[in-house]
Amino acid sequence: MLTERPEWTHEPDLASRRVGGSVVWANDEAFAERENLIKPGPAEFRPWNFGHKGQIYDGWETRRRREPGVDQAIVRLGLPGVVTGVVVDTAFFTGNYPPFASVEAVAVDGYPSPAELAELEWTPLVPKSPLAGDSENFFAVSSRRRWTHVRLSIHPDGGVARFRVHGAPVADPRLVDPASLDLAALENGARVVGCSNMFYSSPSNLISPGSAAVMGEGWETARRRGDGNDWVSVALAGAGVPRLAELDTTHFKGNAPGWASLSGRLDGSWFEVLPRTRLQPDTRHRFLVPEPRELSEVRLDIYPDGGMARLRLWGALTERGRTDFERRFTESAG
Repeated sequence: MLTERPEWTHEPDLASRRVGGSVVWANDEAFAERENLIKPGPAEFRPWNFGHKGQIYDGWETRRRREPGVDQAIVRLGLPGVVTGVVVDTAFFTGNYPPFASVEAVAVDGYPSPAELAELEWTPLVPKSPLAGDSENFFAVSSRRRWTHVRLSIHPDGGVARFRVHGAPVADPRLVDPASLDLAALENGARVVGCSNMFYSSPSNLISPGSAAVMGEGWETARRRGDGNDWVSVALAGAGVPRLAELDTTHFKGNAPGWASLSGRLDGSWFEVLPRTRLQPDTRHRFLVPEPRELSEVRLDIYPDGGMARLRLWGALTERGRTDFERRFTESAG
């Protein structure tokens, strides 16, 4: 177990409810519901907040086990992918946290039931390892395979506030139209590779699935007091030719950027994709790309600073991009 926050925690949480994750089964949730495990925000605690089952915890908590065994919860990843690390967060669980935990994973097509999942052969990602109470417990994962489900086992019982599964999404090419897709979408395998400032929130929010429900689900920088501007760069799902760009400032009203531009590159120098363009607050902007050309990385510059809810880049994969897209899937299929 690591004690300092590792670099891989900056990668997306593949299990988060925000990206479509779901806790499909738990053998016990007598004190607190399993669904709390994958809530996007940090756990909260209200002293002397009692219900019919005792103190109400913002997490998953099982009853005291009186017989041998372990308690388990299965999470269907909202974004199937390669797991680089997991966080077992026991926030506010002090005298009732599990002393040990382990994590396993499986890759399966379709939408199996909990009973069908139980019959599969699960692969260990984290062996039985000690946990600290009221703490984030970090465990690096070395597997390079693509997984669709993970199973958290706590030994023997107790409470876990949050369960984070960080990694790189890997899309199934059988479920994607290479001629028309969002080249910058996290769920298609795009990833943030550079950012000038992430003071308020993660730039990965920009390319997350769905629309932002609140301002905190976008990317927002600190107020810039000097010269220059803020920016974020995204490695696309594959090399492609974009036709339409969406720059969405929804929920950003007094803190939207004044202007934005897009640049791209394939192998060498940056070139203009969308010239510096004025933006409006709390608005979903859609712009046709003036001169579509192949690129594998896009850079969004905002002037001078502020917040953006989403970045979308609609277009088609080129032959090169399609080859890389499919190879990423096959190489991680195990």
